[in-house]
Amino acid sequence: MSIHLVLFVVLLNMSAFRASKVLVSLFALQLGAPQIMLGVIVALYALCPTLLALYAGKLTDRLGVRWPLVLGCLGIGLSLLLPGLLPSLYTLYLSALLIGFCFVFYNVSIQNLVGMLSSPEARTQNFSNLSLMIASGGFLGPLIAGFAIDNFGHAVGYLCIAVLPAISAVIVFIARHRLEKLTGAKVKEEEAGYAVGLLNNLPLRRTLITSGIVLTAIDLFQFYMPIYGHAIGMSATAIGTVLAMFAGASFIVRTILPQIVKRFGEESVLVGSIFIAAATYLLFPLVESGVVLGIIAFLLGLGTGCGQPLTLMMIYARAPEGRSGEALGLRMTINNLTHIVVPLFFGTIGSAFGVAPVFLANAVMLAAGGVISRRR
Repeated sequence: MSIHLVLFVVLLNMSAFRASKVLVSLFALQLGAPQIMLGVIVALYALCPTLLALYAGKLTDRLGVRWPLVLGCLGIGLSLLLPGLLPSLYTLYLSALLIGFCFVFYNVSIQNLVGMLSSPEARTQNFSNLSLMIASGGFLGPLIAGFAIDNFGHAVGYLCIAVLPAISAVIVFIARHRLEKLTGAKVKEEEAGYAVGLLNNLPLRRTLITSGIVLTAIDLFQFYMPIYGHAIGMSATAIGTVLAMFAGASFIVRTILPQIVKRFGEESVLVGSIFIAAATYLLFPLVESGVVLGIIAFLLGLGTGCGQPLTLMMIYARAPEGRSGEALGLRMTINNLTHIVVPLFFGTIGSAFGVAPVFLANAVMLAAGGVISRRR
């Protein structure tokens, strides 16, 4: 399976995944869900990845990436059909839970697959391209969701985006025999049993913590921006456009990321981008203009766009031999553990004080991540 086909699969699934985050928040608001329950929905997305990511990583190290990819892509598509066919708050909760369950096996497998297909010389470029496809999905997904909601309604919007992971499932199923030969390096079983031992690696541990902070901040923006836009009277298309500006900036910065890293170094670029994102987050509660929000989202995307590819590449490179999938699974576990705790906490804050404190708390959290990354 070529790296280009892998990247196309990433584009399809990430577009559907990001579109579902816009759809679920706006659909839940239309159905009368209080803001605290929106935090519960975000937590449901992260519940299964928190519990199963480490297991999924070990599975890909031992058995390969073939069937986790096939079943993950197919499961995401089926999970998106539920709210379209049976629209209610209960199916939104169930869909969020099932998407998280399927996405964890797909995501760990696809990241490990990119590493397997990459030589050490091409690894930076391929992981940068992986992040470009993730950013492209973040750009297309909200646009598709906003357009579908305004023209066809929320339920039909779910049916539209379910087509994307279905196509990716067909592609992966056709290539399954070529994927069968790709497995990670062998590792002793007694070494494989102690995943927490990976945290004894200081550079790996620091990168894992920073990754969790950065990705949580990104996800919370993509979730709370629709809520904030809805509160100030923006249309679904305008909200989708603001989110697309954020993703577009991430795409731009990732196209030149290899050159920036070559000049300044991985950790320097990571620390600088985190502090830029923290400063930009402070501007959101001060603005109600859709155009200005789009500009601020673009600046935020430039700051946070470096975080995901850099931490992903650094974790893969710093993982012990034969345990790359396990390290990536541990990364997802830490990321999603924060996704469960933080949205519930922020949902409570949002219900009591409004959305503005959520953006301010994100700025503080990112600044803390920058401080951690600076430590030697």
